[in-house]
Amino acid sequence: MFKIIFLIVALLVAGMLLTAATQPDVFRVERTTIVQASPEKVFPYLIDFERWPAWSPWEKKDPAMKRIYGATKSGKGARYAWEGNSEVGQGSMEIVESVASSRVALKLDFAKPFEAHNNVEFTLKPEAAGTRVSWTMEGPLPYFAKVIHLFLNMDGMVGKDSEAGLANLKAAAEKG
Repeated sequence: MFKIIFLIVALLVAGMLLTAATQPDVFRVERTTIVQASPEKVFPYLIDFERWPAWSPWEKKDPAMKRIYGATKSGKGARYAWEGNSEVGQGSMEIVESVASSRVALKLDFAKPFEAHNNVEFTLKPEAAGTRVSWTMEGPLPYFAKVIHLFLNMDGMVGKDSEAGLANLKAAAEKG
């Protein structure tokens, strides 16, 4: 009986490890909203790290979070680091590209609760109803992360925060 149970467990583990090996090497999470404001009104909220508290979903998860701004706080080259509770962890961001009122690209590095290096992009496209804002995050999935992703879906975890952030950004830009 013990051998049968062991064999079943071993087959399940082997199946899980094989399934993980077939997963993509990169994850991508994207959310979009329409903001009833021009791209010129939305863009400043994205390129100025000191304006992120007005809309970033992580600010509400740890209002006592320690924030460190680089010498450049806005536009290409701007840096921002944070250290917070277990929900926000520790990490840093840098704006690596900024195209006026249309695109912001960031390098996002997490140190805690786990190390990760991702790319974030905001795109703004004018529409009749205002501005279509897309928020994308993508990054590598090493094998160990692929195993974890069998149980925890990155799109579900990060997607909820992206949706909350876009809702906050919409409210701030439409009001401001």
